[in-house]
Amino acid sequence: MQTQVVPYPSDLGIDPQKLDILLRRIEVEVGPGRLPSAQVAVARHSRLVASASWGAAAPRYLLQSVGRSIVASAIWKLMGEGRIDIAAPVASIIPEFGTNGKDAVTIEHILTHTAGIPFAPLGYPKMAHRELRLQAFAKWRLDYPPGERLQFHLTSAAWVISELVERITGKPLPEYLHTEIAGPLGLGFALGIDEDEQKATVAPMRCTDGAGAEVDPWGPWYLDNPAVVAAGEPAHSVVASAADVALHYQALLHSPLWAPGVVADAIRPRLTQVPAGDQIYGGMPNPVSMGLFVMVSGSAPGMWMPSVGSPKTFGNGGAPRQLGFCDPDSGVSFAFLTDGYPASGYDYSPGGTAAMINIGNLAGDLVAG
Repeated sequence: MQTQVVPYPSDLGIDPQKLDILLRRIEVEVGPGRLPSAQVAVARHSRLVASASWGAAAPRYLLQSVGRSIVASAIWKLMGEGRIDIAAPVASIIPEFGTNGKDAVTIEHILTHTAGIPFAPLGYPKMAHRELRLQAFAKWRLDYPPGERLQFHLTSAAWVISELVERITGKPLPEYLHTEIAGPLGLGFALGIDEDEQKATVAPMRCTDGAGAEVDPWGPWYLDNPAVVAAGEPAHSVVASAADVALHYQALLHSPLWAPGVVADAIRPRLTQVPAGDQIYGGMPNPVSMGLFVMVSGSAPGMWMPSVGSPKTFGNGGAPRQLGFCDPDSGVSFAFLTDGYPASGYDYSPGGTAAMINIGNLAGDLVAG
């Protein structure tokens, strides 16, 4: 275990004993027959309180859906600058999208996973070429009317967000995140890094069911292809350290990069519904509250948000059982990342579910008092 903790966590309002319990609980998950490595970070008041890693840790991890908060922050920045109206149809900015009834899809539908195109196809290598992506947009058809139901759009919504950013700013999303957000904040998260950089800095995916297991080629396992990550698949292939994630959340609370009030508006629950679909593709048995491309605790935290935090707590969980969130009321942000995945890609085992709930709640209860 490698740990860095500020000398006096209590100076930042963090209970040292609670922090120690959280770190020891995570350590239990790493070892033979468990997760091969894990990395965690806690931050408050714009400062890193603690960071730790266990096992064969690397500088950065694939964030999976935890990275959606970073992608969302690009749209929130444009909102604060008055450059995008989320009530507008997507087709008003991306005309190629407005076919097959999709002219009724608004930007807010995309951001809340209610656009009606949850499985719209855009795989590799087509995804790596903008012209082919736009051709795919034009072919996509609605599975149901926009706004009818909450169903997590595994890749389609993020690709639309990526194109919206490029149309408005003239910069591809990976460049925009680097020059307008990560760079100014001094953080190391990135999208679309080349294969050599992946090999040098990113933890490879490891199957916890053994080397001979037959993995689900969908789910997160398509990110086992370095070319997919290099192509900048925006829903899942942001790479970062846990500290990058925790400090990005702090920036959302405190940095002038986002206009006053815009983050509070973005994390306001737009709807609370039971997500449709199979559990392996984002379906859930209990209601979830959605802000703008982030989950919000609201009145139904579920397994991905701490039940001990405030209703304003926002973030995203990710496969297999990664977690990133921020509680604006307590000021605590948290990230837990790993490179170990079951063959199915998602860990909904009793032990995996219990670990997510326990770790999330311990992280949500760090403030002294």
